[in-house]
Amino acid sequence: MSTQPVLVVRHPDGVVELRLDDPGRGNALDLRTAEALRDATALVASDPGGAVLLRSAGGTFCVGGDLRAFTSRGEETGVHVRAVATAAHAAIQALYEVPVPVVTAVRGAAAGGGIGLALVGDVVLAARSARFRLAYTAVGLTPDCGASWFLPRLVGPRLAADLILTNRVLTGDDAERFGLVSRSVDEDALDEAAHRTAAELAAGPGEALRAAKRLLRDGGGDGGGGGLRRHLAEEARSIAALAGGFEAQARMASFLSARGRAGAGDGRAGARDPESVS
Repeated sequence: MSTQPVLVVRHPDGVVELRLDDPGRGNALDLRTAEALRDATALVASDPGGAVLLRSAGGTFCVGGDLRAFTSRGEETGVHVRAVATAAHAAIQALYEVPVPVVTAVRGAAAGGGIGLALVGDVVLAARSARFRLAYTAVGLTPDCGASWFLPRLVGPRLAADLILTNRVLTGDDAERFGLVSRSVDEDALDEAAHRTAAELAAGPGEALRAAKRLLRDGGGDGGGGGLRRHLAEEARSIAALAGGFEAQARMASFLSARGRAGAGDGRAGARDPESVS
């Protein structure tokens, strides 16, 4: 069994799988995992095969940031949060710039930074039972991992503001209806459907698919990825500036205390509950 929180698996059908592989922690993005994700995506980007499949092990896609780590560093909190965000953002940028199609499979909780990871895919499949929640403002923080870049472009500014400011929860079916994901499927069909989609793309006309993806990026006004890169830098600056402040620290501490009383156990931003993530 691997002890690495992120794995790269190269399949014979040309699919290169990027797997979040720390299910006991809800695939949370602490610094170790964010750096592992950065390094794994760089490896994938250097040889992406015919298509990339991003998925997670276990019943949770990604619960976002590790709140306990964000509340235990005193004056170093902002520096730590910025390091986590910067590493995760390098992964987001690399996936965004991969020239081949990226397929994402989402089950369980996708929250906080997990939202940006989910939405960076070109084709996003979600289990009907998946739960999407931004959750940042609930703990005094602002979005990272490109969430505030992708959402307005996918669902429009009005719904994006609703999701970011109110932390409204969407199911997989909701996410399909509003355009966050390409389609929702039954949970027991998700892995097979996602891999089949990636394999069909990998076996398809590679030059045409790459050119079509490039046109889609150009049509969105960010052909070179520079707009996303600048936005990610601003997201990292904002969340780091807020993380060490009184409001964020108080809200994160209150949240962790409430989760502890509710029996969440490990003090982390709950692997089992999408409402617990930053």
